[in-house]
Amino acid sequence: MATTSPSFPRLPVGASPRFLPTARAESVIDLIGNTPLLEVGKVTRGLLRRGVRIMAKLEGFNPGGSVKDRAARKMLQEGLKSGELTPGKTIIDSTSGNTGIALAMLGAALGYPVELVMAANASRERKRIIQAFGAKVTYSDPLEGSDGAILLCREIVAKNPQRYFKPDQYSNEANPLAHFETTGPEIWRQTNGTVTHLVAGLGTGGTVMGTGRYLKSRNPKIRVIGVEPDDPMHGLEGLKHMGSSIVPPIYHEEELDEKISVSTEDAYEMVYALGQIEGILVGQSSGAALIGALTVARELKEGCVVAIFPDFGERYLSTNLWIGWQSWNRSRLARLIAKCRNESASATT
Repeated sequence: MATTSPSFPRLPVGASPRFLPTARAESVIDLIGNTPLLEVGKVTRGLLRRGVRIMAKLEGFNPGGSVKDRAARKMLQEGLKSGELTPGKTIIDSTSGNTGIALAMLGAALGYPVELVMAANASRERKRIIQAFGAKVTYSDPLEGSDGAILLCREIVAKNPQRYFKPDQYSNEANPLAHFETTGPEIWRQTNGTVTHLVAGLGTGGTVMGTGRYLKSRNPKIRVIGVEPDDPMHGLEGLKHMGSSIVPPIYHEEELDEKISVSTEDAYEMVYALGQIEGILVGQSSGAALIGALTVARELKEGCVVAIFPDFGERYLSTNLWIGWQSWNRSRLARLIAKCRNESASATT
Protein backbone atom coordinates (compact mmCIF):
# COMPACT_ATOMS: atom_id res chain seq x y z
CA MET A 1 0.00 0.00 0.00
CA ALA A 2 1.30 3.45 -0.89
CA THR A 3 1.26 5.37 2.38
CA THR A 4 3.19 7.96 4.26
CA SER A 5 5.06 5.80 6.73
CA PRO A 6 4.16 6.32 10.40
CA SER A 7 7.65 5.06 11.33
CA PHE A 8 9.20 8.21 9.89
CA PRO A 9 8.01 10.92 12.34
CA ARG A 10 6.55 14.14 11.09
CA LEU A 11 8.21 17.40 12.10
CA PRO A 12 7.38 18.30 15.68
CA VAL A 13 5.68 21.55 16.55
CA GLY A 14 8.24 24.33 16.51
CA ALA A 15 10.55 22.60 14.00
CA SER A 16 12.53 24.68 11.53
CA PRO A 17 10.08 26.27 9.05
CA ARG A 18 12.58 26.10 6.18
CA PHE A 19 11.61 22.45 5.71
CA LEU A 20 7.87 23.05 5.76
CA PRO A 21 5.76 23.51 2.60
CA THR A 22 5.21 27.16 1.71
CA ALA A 23 1.69 28.21 2.65
CA ARG A 24 1.89 31.47 0.70
CA ALA A 25 4.60 32.61 -1.68
CA GLU A 26 5.50 35.79 -3.50
CA SER A 27 6.82 33.95 -6.55
CA VAL A 28 6.67 30.51 -8.15
CA ILE A 29 10.41 30.37 -7.42
CA ASP A 30 9.63 30.00 -3.72
CA LEU A 31 7.51 26.89 -4.33
CA ILE A 32 10.38 24.72 -5.54
CA GLY A 33 11.41 21.84 -3.28
CA ASN A 34 9.94 20.25 -0.15
CA THR A 35 8.42 17.48 -2.26
CA PRO A 36 6.77 14.53 -0.50
CA LEU A 37 8.25 11.10 0.17
CA LEU A 38 5.87 8.20 -0.43
CA GLU A 39 6.23 4.57 0.57
CA VAL A 40 5.71 2.20 -2.37
CA GLY A 41 4.05 -0.87 -0.89
CA LYS A 42 1.56 -2.53 -3.22
CA VAL A 43 3.86 -3.13 -6.16
CA THR A 44 6.55 -4.51 -3.84
CA ARG A 45 4.23 -6.56 -1.61
CA GLY A 46 5.68 -9.99 -0.83
CA LEU A 47 9.00 -9.17 -2.48
CA LEU A 48 10.90 -7.54 0.36
CA ARG A 49 11.92 -8.65 3.84
CA ARG A 50 9.96 -7.18 6.72
CA GLY A 51 12.59 -4.58 7.60
CA VAL A 52 13.03 -3.24 4.07
CA ARG A 53 11.12 -0.33 2.55
CA ILE A 54 11.20 1.54 -0.73
CA MET A 55 10.34 5.23 -0.62
CA ALA A 56 9.72 7.42 -3.67
CA LYS A 57 10.68 11.11 -3.71
CA LEU A 58 7.88 12.60 -5.83
CA GLU A 59 9.56 15.45 -7.70
CA GLY A 60 6.56 15.99 -9.95
CA PHE A 61 5.16 18.14 -7.15
CA ASN A 62 7.59 20.94 -8.01
CA PRO A 63 5.80 23.85 -9.75
CA GLY A 64 7.47 23.11 -13.10
CA GLY A 65 6.57 19.46 -12.69
CA SER A 66 10.00 17.90 -12.25
CA VAL A 67 13.20 17.55 -10.26
CA LYS A 68 14.88 19.90 -12.75
CA ASP A 69 13.24 22.93 -11.12
CA ARG A 70 15.83 22.69 -8.35
CA ALA A 71 18.91 22.85 -10.58
CA ALA A 72 17.40 25.48 -12.88
CA ARG A 73 16.66 27.80 -9.95
CA LYS A 74 20.15 27.39 -8.49
CA MET A 75 21.90 27.94 -11.83
CA LEU A 76 19.96 31.14 -12.49
CA GLN A 77 20.52 32.37 -8.94
CA GLU A 78 24.26 31.84 -9.35
CA GLY A 79 24.18 33.58 -12.74
CA LEU A 80 22.50 36.62 -11.23
CA LYS A 81 24.89 36.61 -8.29
CA SER A 82 27.99 36.44 -10.49
CA GLY A 83 26.74 39.10 -12.91
CA GLU A 84 26.78 36.71 -15.89
CA LEU A 85 22.98 36.94 -16.17
CA THR A 86 22.05 40.57 -16.67
CA PRO A 87 19.06 42.45 -18.12
CA GLY A 88 19.07 42.22 -21.91
CA LYS A 89 20.54 38.73 -22.06
CA THR A 90 18.64 35.64 -23.19
CA ILE A 91 18.78 32.41 -21.20
CA ILE A 92 19.68 29.49 -23.47
CA ASP A 93 20.45 25.80 -22.90
CA SER A 94 20.06 22.35 -24.38
CA THR A 95 17.49 20.09 -22.77
CA SER A 96 15.68 16.80 -23.09
CA GLY A 97 12.60 18.63 -21.85
CA ASN A 98 12.31 19.01 -18.10
CA THR A 99 15.17 21.45 -17.57
CA GLY A 100 13.80 23.41 -20.51
CA ILE A 101 10.40 23.62 -18.86
CA ALA A 102 12.02 24.76 -15.61
CA LEU A 103 14.11 27.43 -17.35
CA ALA A 104 11.10 28.63 -19.36
CA MET A 105 9.01 28.90 -16.19
CA LEU A 106 11.72 30.70 -14.23
CA GLY A 107 12.61 32.96 -17.15
CA ALA A 108 8.99 34.06 -17.32
CA ALA A 109 8.92 34.68 -13.56
CA LEU A 110 12.18 36.66 -13.63
CA GLY A 111 11.43 38.56 -16.83
CA TYR A 112 14.12 37.04 -19.05
CA PRO A 113 13.58 35.64 -22.57
CA VAL A 114 14.44 31.96 -22.94
CA GLU A 115 15.65 29.95 -25.94
CA LEU A 116 16.02 26.19 -25.78
CA VAL A 117 17.46 23.47 -27.98
CA MET A 118 15.92 20.00 -27.75
CA ALA A 119 15.66 16.87 -29.85
CA ALA A 120 12.70 16.94 -32.24
CA ASN A 121 11.35 13.68 -30.84
CA ALA A 122 10.76 15.08 -27.35
CA SER A 123 7.18 14.51 -26.23
CA ARG A 124 4.50 16.80 -27.62
CA GLU A 125 3.44 17.77 -24.10
CA ARG A 126 6.93 18.94 -23.15
CA LYS A 127 7.17 21.03 -26.31
CA ARG A 128 3.81 22.69 -25.66
CA ILE A 129 4.51 23.40 -21.99
CA ILE A 130 7.75 25.16 -22.92
CA GLN A 131 5.99 27.21 -25.57
CA ALA A 132 3.18 28.06 -23.13
CA PHE A 133 5.77 29.80 -20.94
CA GLY A 134 6.77 31.92 -23.95
CA ALA A 135 10.14 30.30 -24.67
CA LYS A 136 11.55 29.86 -28.17
CA VAL A 137 12.52 26.31 -29.16
CA THR A 138 15.01 25.08 -31.76
CA TYR A 139 14.83 21.38 -32.58
CA SER A 140 17.86 19.18 -33.19
CA ASP A 141 18.12 15.88 -35.05
CA PRO A 142 15.97 13.32 -33.19
CA LEU A 143 18.42 10.53 -34.02
CA GLU A 144 21.18 12.34 -32.13
CA GLY A 145 19.21 12.60 -28.88
CA SER A 146 20.37 14.90 -26.11
CA ASP A 147 23.92 14.93 -27.48
CA GLY A 148 22.68 16.48 -30.72
CA ALA A 149 20.91 19.20 -28.75
CA ILE A 150 24.10 19.91 -26.77
CA LEU A 151 26.16 20.34 -29.95
CA LEU A 152 23.57 22.51 -31.72
CA CYS A 153 23.22 24.75 -28.67
CA ARG A 154 26.99 25.28 -28.65
CA GLU A 155 26.84 26.35 -32.31
CA ILE A 156 24.06 28.86 -31.65
CA VAL A 157 25.87 30.44 -28.69
CA ALA A 158 29.18 30.61 -30.58
CA LYS A 159 27.58 32.81 -33.24
CA ASN A 160 26.58 35.49 -30.71
CA PRO A 161 28.06 34.75 -27.27
CA GLN A 162 27.34 38.21 -25.84
CA ARG A 163 23.62 37.74 -26.37
CA TYR A 164 23.23 34.67 -24.18
CA PHE A 165 23.51 33.38 -20.65
CA LYS A 166 24.00 29.62 -20.88
CA PRO A 167 23.50 27.85 -17.55
CA ASP A 168 24.97 24.68 -19.13
CA GLN A 169 23.26 22.13 -16.92
CA TYR A 170 25.74 19.42 -17.91
CA SER A 171 28.80 21.36 -16.70
CA ASN A 172 27.48 23.76 -14.07
CA GLU A 173 28.40 22.77 -10.50
CA ALA A 174 25.33 24.69 -9.33
CA ASN A 175 23.33 21.73 -10.64
CA PRO A 176 24.56 19.15 -8.09
CA LEU A 177 24.87 21.90 -5.48
CA ALA A 178 21.11 22.46 -5.70
CA HIS A 179 20.57 18.87 -4.63
CA PHE A 180 23.25 19.00 -1.96
CA GLU A 181 21.45 21.97 -0.45
CA THR A 182 17.83 20.82 -0.86
CA THR A 183 17.08 17.27 -2.04
CA GLY A 184 19.59 15.57 0.23
CA PRO A 185 18.55 17.41 3.42
CA GLU A 186 14.88 16.78 2.65
CA ILE A 187 15.44 13.02 2.30
CA TRP A 188 17.51 12.91 5.47
CA ARG A 189 14.77 14.71 7.39
CA GLN A 190 11.87 12.79 5.86
CA THR A 191 13.41 9.42 6.73
CA ASN A 192 14.54 10.64 10.14
CA GLY A 193 18.09 9.73 9.10
CA THR A 194 17.23 6.08 8.43
CA VAL A 195 17.87 6.17 4.67
CA THR A 196 20.39 3.47 3.68
CA HIS A 197 20.33 3.63 -0.13
CA LEU A 198 19.72 6.34 -2.74
CA VAL A 199 18.67 5.31 -6.26
CA ALA A 200 18.49 7.91 -9.04
CA GLY A 201 18.54 7.94 -12.82
CA LEU A 202 21.55 9.24 -14.74
CA GLY A 203 20.94 12.22 -17.02
CA THR A 204 23.13 15.21 -16.29
CA GLY A 205 24.19 13.40 -13.13
CA GLY A 206 23.35 16.42 -10.99
CA THR A 207 20.64 14.79 -8.88
CA VAL A 208 22.55 11.67 -7.91
CA MET A 209 25.84 13.51 -7.39
CA GLY A 210 24.52 16.31 -5.18
CA THR A 211 22.01 14.26 -3.22
CA GLY A 212 24.48 11.43 -2.76
CA ARG A 213 27.21 13.76 -1.51
CA TYR A 214 24.92 15.25 1.11
CA LEU A 215 23.63 11.91 2.35
CA LYS A 216 27.15 10.47 2.57
CA SER A 217 28.23 13.56 4.51
CA ARG A 218 25.61 12.60 7.11
CA ASN A 219 26.30 8.86 6.96
CA PRO A 220 29.21 7.51 4.87
CA LYS A 221 27.64 4.03 4.91
CA ILE A 222 24.73 5.16 2.72
CA ARG A 223 25.03 3.58 -0.72
CA VAL A 224 24.44 5.66 -3.85
CA ILE A 225 23.19 3.84 -6.94
CA GLY A 226 22.82 5.25 -10.45
CA VAL A 227 20.34 3.89 -12.99
CA GLU A 228 20.93 4.13 -16.72
CA PRO A 229 19.35 2.67 -19.90
CA ASP A 230 20.78 -0.68 -20.95
CA ASP A 231 21.02 0.30 -24.61
CA PRO A 232 22.25 3.36 -26.53
CA MET A 233 19.04 3.36 -28.61
CA HIS A 234 16.76 3.51 -25.59
CA GLY A 235 13.38 5.15 -25.09
CA LEU A 236 13.88 6.62 -21.63
CA GLU A 237 13.60 10.39 -22.07
CA GLY A 238 15.89 12.31 -19.76
CA LEU A 239 18.32 9.45 -19.09
CA LYS A 240 21.73 8.86 -20.67
CA HIS A 241 23.48 5.65 -21.64
CA MET A 242 26.82 6.94 -20.38
CA GLY A 243 29.00 4.55 -22.34
CA SER A 244 27.76 5.90 -25.67
CA SER A 245 27.05 9.53 -24.75
CA ILE A 246 28.87 12.78 -24.12
CA VAL A 247 29.61 12.35 -20.41
CA PRO A 248 28.58 15.45 -18.43
CA PRO A 249 31.55 17.08 -16.65
CA ILE A 250 29.55 17.24 -13.41
CA TYR A 251 29.09 13.45 -13.41
CA HIS A 252 31.75 11.47 -11.53
CA GLU A 253 31.05 7.77 -11.76
CA GLU A 254 33.63 6.95 -9.09
CA GLU A 255 31.27 8.52 -6.55
CA LEU A 256 28.66 5.85 -7.22
CA ASP A 257 28.66 2.65 -5.19
CA GLU A 258 26.82 0.82 -7.96
CA LYS A 259 25.28 1.34 -11.38
CA ILE A 260 22.24 -0.58 -12.62
CA SER A 261 21.15 -0.89 -16.24
CA VAL A 262 17.41 -1.02 -17.00
CA SER A 263 15.68 -1.79 -20.29
CA THR A 264 13.13 0.56 -21.82
CA GLU A 265 10.54 -2.23 -21.78
CA ASP A 266 10.97 -2.97 -18.06
CA ALA A 267 10.84 0.72 -17.15
CA TYR A 268 7.61 1.09 -19.11
CA GLU A 269 6.11 -1.95 -17.42
CA MET A 270 6.85 -0.51 -14.01
CA VAL A 271 5.26 2.80 -15.00
CA TYR A 272 2.04 0.94 -15.89
CA ALA A 273 2.14 -0.97 -12.59
CA LEU A 274 2.63 2.20 -10.57
CA GLY A 275 -0.34 3.84 -12.28
CA GLN A 276 -2.81 0.99 -11.97
CA ILE A 277 -1.72 -0.54 -8.66
CA GLU A 278 -0.30 2.34 -6.63
CA GLY A 279 -2.28 5.17 -8.26
CA ILE A 280 0.90 7.09 -9.13
CA LEU A 281 1.16 8.28 -12.74
CA VAL A 282 4.86 8.86 -13.46
CA GLY A 283 7.28 9.11 -16.35
CA GLN A 284 9.53 6.37 -17.67
CA SER A 285 12.61 7.49 -15.76
CA SER A 286 10.64 6.94 -12.55
CA GLY A 287 9.82 3.43 -13.69
CA ALA A 288 13.52 2.81 -14.27
CA ALA A 289 14.34 4.19 -10.82
CA LEU A 290 11.90 1.82 -9.16
CA ILE A 291 13.30 -1.16 -11.06
CA GLY A 292 16.72 -0.15 -9.73
CA ALA A 293 15.39 0.34 -6.20
CA LEU A 294 13.67 -3.05 -6.27
CA THR A 295 16.84 -4.72 -7.52
CA VAL A 296 18.74 -3.27 -4.56
CA ALA A 297 16.02 -3.77 -1.94
CA ARG A 298 15.45 -7.46 -2.66
CA GLU A 299 19.00 -8.23 -1.51
CA LEU A 300 18.63 -6.44 1.83
CA LYS A 301 17.71 -7.82 5.23
CA GLU A 302 16.78 -4.34 6.41
CA GLY A 303 17.03 -0.84 5.03
CA CYS A 304 15.32 2.23 3.60
CA VAL A 305 15.81 2.63 -0.14
CA VAL A 306 14.88 6.05 -1.51
CA ALA A 307 14.26 6.33 -5.25
CA ILE A 308 14.02 9.67 -7.03
CA PHE A 309 10.89 9.89 -9.22
CA PRO A 310 11.81 12.86 -11.45
CA ASP A 311 8.36 13.75 -12.83
CA PHE A 312 4.76 12.69 -13.42
CA GLY A 313 3.43 10.90 -16.47
CA GLU A 314 0.95 13.31 -18.02
CA ARG A 315 3.69 14.87 -20.16
CA TYR A 316 4.25 11.52 -21.91
CA LEU A 317 0.70 10.65 -22.99
CA SER A 318 1.52 11.31 -26.65
CA THR A 319 4.57 9.01 -26.64
CA ASN A 320 5.00 5.28 -27.10
CA LEU A 321 4.50 4.96 -23.37
CA TRP A 322 0.75 5.48 -23.92
CA ILE A 323 0.43 2.35 -26.05
CA GLY A 324 1.17 0.12 -23.08
CA TRP A 325 -1.10 2.05 -20.72
CA GLN A 326 -4.08 1.10 -22.87
CA SER A 327 -3.40 -2.65 -22.86
CA TRP A 328 -1.68 -3.26 -19.52
CA ASN A 329 -3.06 -5.76 -17.00
CA ARG A 330 -1.82 -7.00 -13.63
CA SER A 331 -0.58 -10.34 -14.92
CA ARG A 332 2.22 -8.44 -16.65
CA LEU A 333 3.53 -7.27 -13.27
CA ALA A 334 4.00 -10.88 -12.24
CA ARG A 335 6.09 -11.51 -15.36
CA LEU A 336 8.18 -8.40 -14.68
CA ILE A 337 8.81 -9.44 -11.07
CA ALA A 338 9.72 -12.97 -12.17
CA LYS A 339 12.21 -11.47 -14.62
CA CYS A 340 13.72 -9.28 -11.90
CA ARG A 341 14.05 -12.31 -9.63
CA ASN A 342 15.79 -14.35 -12.33
CA GLU A 343 18.19 -11.52 -13.16
CA SER A 344 18.94 -10.98 -9.46
CA ALA A 345 19.63 -14.71 -8.99
CA SER A 346 21.90 -14.76 -12.04
CA ALA A 347 23.86 -11.76 -10.74
CA THR A 348 24.59 -13.51 -7.42
CA THR A 349 25.69 -16.85 -8.87
